[in-house]
Amino acid sequence: MKKTGIKIIIACVALVLASGILFWRANASKQKAPEYVFYYADNQTADYPTTLGGKRFAELVYEKTDGRIKILMKSDGELGLESEVLKQMRYGGIAFARVSISQLAELIPDMNVLQLPYLYNNAEHMWSVLDGEIGEDFLGRTLDYDLVGLSWYDAGARNFYVSEKPVTSLEDFEGLRIRVQESDMMADMVEALGAIPMKITYSEVYSYLERGLVDGAENNWPSYETMRHYEVAKYYVVDEHTRVPEMQLCSAATWNLLDEKDQAIIRECARESAIYERQLWKEREETSRAAALARGVVETELSAKERARLREALSGVYVKYCEPYMKTVNEIAALGEK
Repeated sequence: MKKTGIKIIIACVALVLASGILFWRANASKQKAPEYVFYYADNQTADYPTTLGGKRFAELVYEKTDGRIKILMKSDGELGLESEVLKQMRYGGIAFARVSISQLAELIPDMNVLQLPYLYNNAEHMWSVLDGEIGEDFLGRTLDYDLVGLSWYDAGARNFYVSEKPVTSLEDFEGLRIRVQESDMMADMVEALGAIPMKITYSEVYSYLERGLVDGAENNWPSYETMRHYEVAKYYVVDEHTRVPEMQLCSAATWNLLDEKDQAIIRECARESAIYERQLWKEREETSRAAALARGVVETELSAKERARLREALSGVYVKYCEPYMKTVNEIAALGEK
């Protein structure tokens, strides 16, 4: 090839590259940096329904604010335990989080009402409560604690699981060492059943079960399967003692940075992501249960008679934690009768 031809080819390539660079720069200039960048904390794994719900929330906010607000999801407890996250949120250190009502109740005692044992007949009953006036009222109760309640996430029904043998009656709980969340009410619930409550962080449950330091724990199917607790506690007892909803929260310090338009977008996206999360939860619950049973888990279901006995044994827990709120408890029960 002649030198002239080579020079022409080189010139053409250079022109194409220069055009590409100019095109990239033009597009880059149109993409403005976010006005706000916030962190979102979740203590579950990256593929867990609540985490995926939080990611969907972040995506929706970014889309609906045209990239002005960017939210970075941090899962696997990267930003700390839920109790630590709540503290940081109150001082503006973390902007958003998904937190269990059990943990939130340690800060806001009113929330204990929503996690009373055997309060809901089923999932439909719980959502009729949370998606109605009662749920709105409780979202608003966070304001006095420098937090803003945004929406409700599903966490299914919690059940007991133990290492040695199935639990089929109230008497079978006697003397069992049961892991509970860092929640006084949950500890009192287990104690009222005759067992010994042990407050242990979520990440340490497997180790405690494996070493025989506890005899059992209680959680939903996805958590049980995701953390492989079936390897060290294969007897899963379906009693659905509590349905503990979870709340999406915003730090009041973050909330006050935003104008009313952006606040409205945040709320809208939070509620839209909640619908998405609930569907994911339903699917995950079914697949987790099937996966656990396929690995040799023994599932037993307490009879209606035994559940009634357990409910009666917990009457003192109702009085201790929710006597001032019995009007609300009765209203919740009434919704379950419709």
